[in-house]
Amino acid sequence: MWNYEKRLQFPIDIKTPNAEIAKVIITQYGGPDGELSASMRYLSQRYTIPYREVAGLLTDIGTEELAHFEMIGAIVHQLTKNLSVEEIEKQGFAPYYVDHTLALWPQAAGGIPFNSCQFQSKGDVLTDLFEDLAAEQKARTTYDNILRLVKDPDVCAPIRFLRAREIVHFQRFGEALRIVQEKLDPVNFYQYNPEFDGSRTDCDCNK
Repeated sequence: MWNYEKRLQFPIDIKTPNAEIAKVIITQYGGPDGELSASMRYLSQRYTIPYREVAGLLTDIGTEELAHFEMIGAIVHQLTKNLSVEEIEKQGFAPYYVDHTLALWPQAAGGIPFNSCQFQSKGDVLTDLFEDLAAEQKARTTYDNILRLVKDPDVCAPIRFLRAREIVHFQRFGEALRIVQEKLDPVNFYQYNPEFDGSRTDCDCNK
């Protein structure tokens, strides 16, 4: 159960609508390394994490990613709000407009719809945490790319905030990984299947 505070995590006040920028930003709404994927990844993985402190971290970060998803939605909405059809067409937003008008819909910058295959929930604590570490770096890189392309300060300020949070999440997942590594079998280095310890000689693994 969560309490919803009716304010954005970072204020967004875009004064100049620009659908061309919205086409770029929307990738963090529904793209492969976006905020929707992140929240679904962490909130799904937490159920099979065997350590409460790590499961709690996934809950906290997964919830924050939903707040980031809300921020990206607000940015895209403000960038496209009240644009004329002529402006929409001139700024290259017509294909999106045909399908969705100016409603929010999760897709990547290239127009590819959101797909749950964009994230993994594997049930192995090491596998999931390494995916999470990589996911945060991919999101950070995406924000880097956005900041190279976008110059509007009203857009860049919340994007920089989101980029900074990706770095913090990466650091927290690194701490979680160290917690997990201290609890793993020192030979096998996995939570499950401890019989796979590399010491058996009755298999043909090396043939």
